[in-house]
Parts: sequence; structure tokens; C-alpha cells
Amino acid sequence: MKYALVTGASSGIGYEYAVVLAEKGYNLIIVSNEEAIKDKAEEIKKQFPQCDILPIVKDLGSQDAAKEIYDWCNEKQLEVEVLINNAGVYHDRDFLDDSAGFTQLILNLHIMTPVMLQYYFGQDMLKRHKGYVLNMSSVTSNYGIQRMSTYSTTKGFLRLFSKSTHIELKEKGVIVTCIRPGAVATTLYNLDEKAMKTGLAVGAIVTPRKLAEKGIKALFKGKHEITPGFFTKILNIVPILPVWLLKLVRRWGWF
Repeated sequence: MKYALVTGASSGIGYEYAVVLAEKGYNLIIVSNEEAIKDKAEEIKKQFPQCDILPIVKDLGSQDAAKEIYDWCNEKQLEVEVLINNAGVYHDRDFLDDSAGFTQLILNLHIMTPVMLQYYFGQDMLKRHKGYVLNMSSVTSNYGIQRMSTYSTTKGFLRLFSKSTHIELKEKGVIVTCIRPGAVATTLYNLDEKAMKTGLAVGAIVTPRKLAEKGIKALFKGKHEITPGFFTKILNIVPILPVWLLKLVRRWGWF
């Protein structure tokens, strides 16, 4: 039986990735550090009774999380054909205002765990000459941005890592795709209801469902990268702005 493994699947984008893949007939292994993942597994099972839905409660910010998940799947002889590295955290504060614990968490969650999950499951995909990996980056991955120093740079790592391994693996039957979303309609950004509705209405914010659909579509089409949304693409001009101007933006409190 073939499975899709989705991290950070207890809510938001990760949950929608799981649902989209279940619609395509995949059995699911859904992972989160929240006990709610068990309830989500039952919820998805009710929608798709023909699918096997297996929840794992795991702290993906721990050093050995990827190996422990891989070993668990191996013991149960689960063939993971699709890997969605979705789990992540977001912050909006200066680097030195973060705790050492949070800094370690974001490094593990955005770099160590997705890389090692791709490494372990990628070995099996390579042997079968078939597999799909989707890595969640961000539109901020093109540039270092104040108050998001570790967030944007770890997402930048994921973007370059995905591009490199896409080139290495595509001819061998394994697809690696990077998705670079901008604002998504989740609780991550702590936006009030009015701001959320306005963003959705003008297309500056996308729904988790739409993002998941676009990401999975790009993955199965074999694309190396996707930046969904017109407004998100406009943000690609930021890297050409000079540092002196970005300093001015900070001084004046525009961002």
C-alpha cells in the first residue's frame, strides 16, 4: 500500500495537503506535535473511509525526529511515495530578542528535520525509481528580512536545497518541488478578521485549500518550484532594493 506522509498536518495548510492527497487515493501518515492530530485522522477517515489514515504525535523540532519517523514507517512496512515537508514556525521579532530554545527549534524544524526526512525516504524512492517530495519554503526565501532573520534564511536554505536535489533526482524518477507562498489565511500571522477578509478579497492572501491544491499540482507535474499568486510574485522585487533603503524602511517603522 502506498502512503503520503504530511508533517504539520493537524491544522491549516498541512491538513489541506492531507485532504487533497486522500482525494487522490493516497493512504496517509500525518504528523504533528499536537495530540489533535488523532482527531484530524478520524475526521479525514470519515471523509475517505477507503483510505488508511495513520497519525503520529512527534516533536519535529527534536534532533532525531526524522529517523524515528522513518524507523516507525519501516517497522510497519509502509511505502511512502509522497513526502510533504510542511511543518514550520513563524516569528516576527529581531534575532537577538528570540530565545535560544526558539532559535534551535526553527533551525531543526526548517532544516534538519525536512532534510533528513528527504534523505531517509528519498533512499527508498530512489530504489523504486519513483517518489515525490514537496518542501514548503516562503516568498521571503529570496532575501534576508528584518525581524524574520532565521525564518527567511532557513526558508532560503530549503529553496536552494530543493532546487539542487530536484536537478539530482528528476532523471532518476524522484521529483522534488519547492513551493514559495506569501500570506495564507491561517492563524499564523495573527491578522484580525477584517484584514483577513480584505486580503482574501483582493487576492493578497490565499486559502490553505487553494495553496495545497496548487502545491500538489506542481509536484505531480514535476516542477522544481512554484510561487503561487500575482501579489506574491510582485514581492520578488524586494531583493533588488538597496540595504540603505531597507534600513530607512525600518527606521521609519514601515515594516
